[in-house]
Amino acid sequence: MTMVTTPPTPPTPPTPPPPALPVRDRTRIPAGALSPMLVRLAAERATGVLIRERGALYLADGQVVHAESPDTPGLDLLLGAHGVLDAEGWHEAFAQAGERGRVGRYLVDRGRLTTGALELCHLGALYDAAYFVLEPSSAPARFRYGSAHWLGPVHPVSVAAVERETLRRRALLHRIWPDPAADEAPLARTSRPAGPSVPPRQAAVLHLVDGRRTASDISRALGRPAFHTLVDVHRLAAAGLLAPDVPPPPVLPPAHPAPPSLPEHPGGLGAPDHPGGLSDPGRLGGPGGLGGPGGPGDPGGTVPAAPDAPPAPPPSAPRVWSPAHAGEPPRDPAEADPHITLLRRLRAALEAL
Repeated sequence: MTMVTTPPTPPTPPTPPPPALPVRDRTRIPAGALSPMLVRLAAERATGVLIRERGALYLADGQVVHAESPDTPGLDLLLGAHGVLDAEGWHEAFAQAGERGRVGRYLVDRGRLTTGALELCHLGALYDAAYFVLEPSSAPARFRYGSAHWLGPVHPVSVAAVERETLRRRALLHRIWPDPAADEAPLARTSRPAGPSVPPRQAAVLHLVDGRRTASDISRALGRPAFHTLVDVHRLAAAGLLAPDVPPPPVLPPAHPAPPSLPEHPGGLGAPDHPGGLSDPGRLGGPGGLGGPGGPGDPGGTVPAAPDAPPAPPPSAPRVWSPAHAGEPPRDPAEADPHITLLRRLRAALEAL
């Protein structure tokens, strides 16, 4: 009988561990960077889109190739407002080359735009949108690797150049007019009349100020870059011709309203002219009265307070007459207070002695 033996199975080599992720060196991020995440992506030569609260920046090999923000007019609007490209030509280029991400190259190849005009308009739109995208924000940013813009590469710009230009624009607006409220709030004209010294460019902006439009709305209506409109808005604000239409803060009620005071009633309890009120010297506090000489109370002439007596509730508000109460006798608000009722009974008992 022949025994068949199976050869032993060779051991499976261990699976190598995945490569370690690169350690981000935070010491290489320059101080005062507008977006540390953007600086790291530039150092990694990443390609994709950085999405922030007020727009997005598109990167290719670590350089900014496009920027867009809802606060700025798009490249199509800027080109159409100046008569460089009509809407029909733009839609044709987007339909033919949008999916391939070569709209810019399509416009140049078809003779719709020259290379210089495309680069100039593209750089203006890029810096204009990047100014708003890099605004300080508490919302988290995210990066989507591999995403590309439909316009395609036109003239890449380094991250350092984008941040430097953004800081320069912030400083310029601050020098003209330091109040940033006019950047986002609706704008309203002041009572000061605009003189003939207002330049035509600023006069066009002032003409659209109606208390509802913001600087971004005016830039779209004029077909101008949003930052250029902000410069005109700050100069008009410095001249006193417009101001942000900020609503006043709501008036809050007081935290601890004062209780209503007890109305005075002629001849009532405690009234000076009442013979037998608390202020009558011949009754509770005078000779022969409670607490006076010869009386059963304290010789000092004070009314003793009951120990552990609960504090008296605040007096109720006086009753306001209305037609529904016609025919009813007027009631004293103090009658509903049990403490005052007890003092009245005590006073009547002492008077009967």
